Amino acid sequence: MIRHAQERDLPEILAIYNDAIIHTTAVYEWHPQTLEDRWEWYRGKKQTGFPIIVCEMDHMMLGFATFGLYRDLSGFKYTVADSVYVHEHHRCKQVGTGLLRELVKIAANQDFVTMVAEIDSANESSKRMHEKVGFKNAGVISKAGFKFGTWLDLAIYQYDLNGV
Repeated sequence: MIRHAQERDLPEILAIYNDAIIHTTAVYEWHPQTLEDRWEWYRGKKQTGFPIIVCEMDHMMLGFATFGLYRDLSGFKYTVADSVYVHEHHRCKQVGTGLLRELVKIAANQDFVTMVAEIDSANESSKRMHEKVGFKNAGVISKAGFKFGTWLDLAIYQYDLNGV
């Protein structure tokens, strides 16, 4: 079941996100977040009207997703960037695909024109998931990030939402 996140979901969202920080290159961040960090993030999303959705089954959170402005400049007002994170035990089971499809619907209904995904170029499963939903590869930025002692290339994907 996919639904909008609630405050009570924040500890599970934090655990999934911190797992991505600690063990993967899905997030170009080195330091785990605190529950207070996630509260600020949640409040910010609510204030700006951007969704946070979760997928759960049998009261267990399988993943979460959100989008926000791609860049905080007026010229990017119709472009959003997605974020999709899945619990390590539920990856490659269509959870992320379901969340991403729902994000695309929400963004299209809010009259956004383009959704962008920034994906570590080595993350083949995320690239396949985005392609399955209809995203197109828009290029790669070499050495865009640094984590785990190595330079990381960032693949850029985009989806035409047909808004406005």
